[in-house]
Amino acid sequence: MTIAYHSILLYSVPSLTSFLISFFGVFVILYLYWLWRQTRQTLQKTKNEKELLEGEENRMFAFLHTLGLAIEEDHSEGKLHREIVDGLVTVVDAVGGAIYLLDKRKRYLIPAHLSEQCPQLIGLPVEVREKAKLNPQAIKSAIRLSKIPADEGMLGSVLSSGVAQHVPDVKNHEAFRDAFVHFDEEISALIAPMSYGGSDIGLIIITRNHTSRKFSESEFKLFQSASEQSAFALGNAKIHHEANEKRKFESELRIARDVQSILLPSTDPDIPGYRILGTNSPARIISGDYFDYIPLEHGKTAVIIADVTGKGVAAGLLMAMCRSALRCELAREKDPLEALSRVNKQIYADIREDMFISLALYILNENDGTIQHVCAGHDKAPLVRKNGDLEWIKPPGLAIGLDDGDVFSRVTKMHDIQLESGDSLLLYTDGVTEAMNPQQDEYGQQRMAQSLIKSSPGGAEHIISELSKDLKTFVNGYHQMDDITMIAIEKK
Repeated sequence: MTIAYHSILLYSVPSLTSFLISFFGVFVILYLYWLWRQTRQTLQKTKNEKELLEGEENRMFAFLHTLGLAIEEDHSEGKLHREIVDGLVTVVDAVGGAIYLLDKRKRYLIPAHLSEQCPQLIGLPVEVREKAKLNPQAIKSAIRLSKIPADEGMLGSVLSSGVAQHVPDVKNHEAFRDAFVHFDEEISALIAPMSYGGSDIGLIIITRNHTSRKFSESEFKLFQSASEQSAFALGNAKIHHEANEKRKFESELRIARDVQSILLPSTDPDIPGYRILGTNSPARIISGDYFDYIPLEHGKTAVIIADVTGKGVAAGLLMAMCRSALRCELAREKDPLEALSRVNKQIYADIREDMFISLALYILNENDGTIQHVCAGHDKAPLVRKNGDLEWIKPPGLAIGLDDGDVFSRVTKMHDIQLESGDSLLLYTDGVTEAMNPQQDEYGQQRMAQSLIKSSPGGAEHIISELSKDLKTFVNGYHQMDDITMIAIEKK
């Protein structure tokens, strides 16, 4: 029995050993297979992540390229907004998006662009929802015409925070807990405030439905980066657009100035017995000052000087209207006072309440040296006689455009002046007397009169030349605040 037991034992040991070796071999093979599968899955995951990152990078580069082209090509604002939203939707693989911009006073957020698939992002009053039952377009119209207070609601809270936010469930945002607004969209949103040069511009939003996958952390970071680039592009585009508009406006003003220069006399008149010289220096491209020489019948010539209140385009247009009306009336009316009264009636009907025209009209008679003078609220004119005596000429009169006719006709009178050989008369606008130096002192009528007295023996050309030099010396490079117009009339 003992011998048999040992025989069995000796026989069983090799079999058990083989079994154990086989078992551990299978285990090792299974382990190695599992390890291979894990390594393969890890590599596949790494490959997928790499492809995902590369895809995000490619989409981001394409988006930035599109922004660059949009700025270079000077796209319209609407097109740029659309390209930014569509580009961000593509970059982050979202469903829809929108741009809301602040109005000029930065009080409201206004929808600048909503993509076709952009869901509702704001709460709507109950009455709008009721209208939508009859008109499905009521909701879209209400959203596109909405004005959202810049510090209220979901969008206002993100703008106020100054940082991008991920709102995983828009419907449950605290902004929609008000019983008077309604929101039932099942969406999540990424929202980023946009600023440029330290100033808020607005917001950019992209969304996904809850049926789609959630926004990941990497997508949120990608959205933040793309939003910053979008704000930069919008700010640059706005500056570029404003610069182009300014250049166009300045070009149009220069054209207007060229047209206006045609309305001013290109040469001084050749009137027997007189020497006349006029000059105009606008403070801006367009002048509100005006002077003119109009030949009349029987050896007479009208000399006009006028100053429209204000400066720039509005004053220039009113000046052109006054010139046209006065030329027309003087051509058919022999009485200069009546002609000016008619001009006043025409201007009064079309002039703004805060504007008027001061004007002086001189009718020179080449036969006897007499001058008929009508002053419609214009500055008094200095007359220097041959012996150096100074007189100030100012008959009563009301500026054009202040009254429809009755008061103007009653107040405005005609005055006769007799000039002798060697006498000089200076006509000017208040840009001369009100010119300032760096100490804010005005040139004034007395300085002007003194310059006239000194220069009058040299005649009209000398008067304008010396007065211009004296004025330039006085202002000493200080900014010209008003148009400057002067006419010197010398009796030979």
